[in-house]
Amino acid sequence: MENLFAQNGVVTTPGSGEVTGLVTTLIILLLVATGVALITRRLRTPYVTGLVLAGLAVTELLPGQVGLDPALVLNLFLPILIFEAAINTDISRLRSTFKPIALLAGPGIFLASAITAVLLKYSLGFDWIPAMFAGVILAITDTVSVIAVFKEVPVPSRLSTIVEGESLFNDGVALVLFGLIANVYTLGSISFLEGLQQLTVVMVGGTLVGLIFGYLSVGLSRQSDDALSDILLTVAVALGAFQTGQFLGVSGAVAVVVAGLVYGNLGIARNVSATAKITILSFWDYAGFGVNTFIFLLIGLEVDLITLWQTLPLVLVAILVYQAGRALTIYPLLALLRLFDRPIPIKWQHVLFLGNVKGSLSMALALSIPLGLPGREQVIPLIFGTVLMSLVGQGLSLPWLVKRLKLSGISGIRQQVEASQIQLIAAKAAQDELDNLLKSGVLPKAVYEELRAAYQARIASSERLLRDLYNQRAQTLENGDDRTKLDAIRRRLLLAEKGAVNDALRKRMISEDLVQTYIKDLNEKLLALDDD
Repeated sequence: MENLFAQNGVVTTPGSGEVTGLVTTLIILLLVATGVALITRRLRTPYVTGLVLAGLAVTELLPGQVGLDPALVLNLFLPILIFEAAINTDISRLRSTFKPIALLAGPGIFLASAITAVLLKYSLGFDWIPAMFAGVILAITDTVSVIAVFKEVPVPSRLSTIVEGESLFNDGVALVLFGLIANVYTLGSISFLEGLQQLTVVMVGGTLVGLIFGYLSVGLSRQSDDALSDILLTVAVALGAFQTGQFLGVSGAVAVVVAGLVYGNLGIARNVSATAKITILSFWDYAGFGVNTFIFLLIGLEVDLITLWQTLPLVLVAILVYQAGRALTIYPLLALLRLFDRPIPIKWQHVLFLGNVKGSLSMALALSIPLGLPGREQVIPLIFGTVLMSLVGQGLSLPWLVKRLKLSGISGIRQQVEASQIQLIAAKAAQDELDNLLKSGVLPKAVYEELRAAYQARIASSERLLRDLYNQRAQTLENGDDRTKLDAIRRRLLLAEKGAVNDALRKRMISEDLVQTYIKDLNEKLLALDDD
């Protein structure tokens, strides 16, 4: 109690002035974010771009100096954003797009980083170490910025899954590469085999940590029927997996991704009630939205317009450089993809190329470059200016590109299919919850039967309409209309068949020869399905 004292009858602390200033700043930023949300919705522009521009405009209105703390971004904001994206990712969708995601998030980020580093070295005269740091930082794609555009202008679900999956995993890979370059700077040199060994250990170790935290969280979640306790558990898992990974010298980002995928697909999907699921997912939606709001406002606050103007020519060169690195990565790798997987349409490749928007992680890593590194003072303003120009330029042009490529058109029959799917999914979920309520004794059987009959009528109506639409599908394709999402349903069913057969093979229940023939037939059917 000795650190408390009274002034004019009011008990305060020595740091109360700072706390008051922080609260005032927080209130101003919340009001600004609310205004930005209203304006961008009316103007139909990306929310994150509006936040950055607002951050530039309100710097002088704040009572104190506010900056982007790299330790806060890496240790708090990043795990929250990664976990929120991971628990909302359907593994079955991720599995169907695994090959393009692995290609872009693995070899893709290595190639893009290397090309960008070489071009920066010879175009701007950077030394090798600063050029390699900048190459990795500029190879990172900000998921939030691109997905925010996709919410404004819908795109095919497979394209959206590829973008989300690539960004989800390339953050972890980029952090590992950043650490390897820091080791090279510290040790003076490192052999290729040593680097490969370190990379493997870091990635595999991060995966193992994530699996441990993920399955531990699933087990604990089964013992609880309280949504609020589950929220506390998921926060502890997200932050704990990252910190444990960092402490063990493995990838904390990969650990959070894996833990989030395990909990989202095994914990939330199977072990919690509908009410608890909504509560948990709503919390993480709010957490992700809130973190992104403050991050993008802070990006605008962090950029000094005078410094940006002075470095603008170099910033424009850096943008051309990293876009060249992206182009020389996306188009060749996805051309190779057609040799062993369904090809990615060229229009989608254009979106993946221009959707290379930068964000908060790039700025946090720029501030994390070792203090004694020669050239650090050149790299940081260059990265800051590049992130700002990317968020504004690419953030505003990407919706225009998507509309111009006509990726977002939805036919009348597809709207009918999706409306019926919504009715069917909702009614089935309500029926399942009714069954749980009856078993737990909450509902009398008479009330249960009355409510269940009403939902059964909705299910029958939706199923009848979906059947009729399916029967019309051949005629629809002949008339050249857009395809429905029935292919996506068929794909999920085929993947379920494939998983069940492989599981039976692992248990030695069936003959391998027959399984290979059946799997080959399933693969051919999967490849024959059109992209949704």
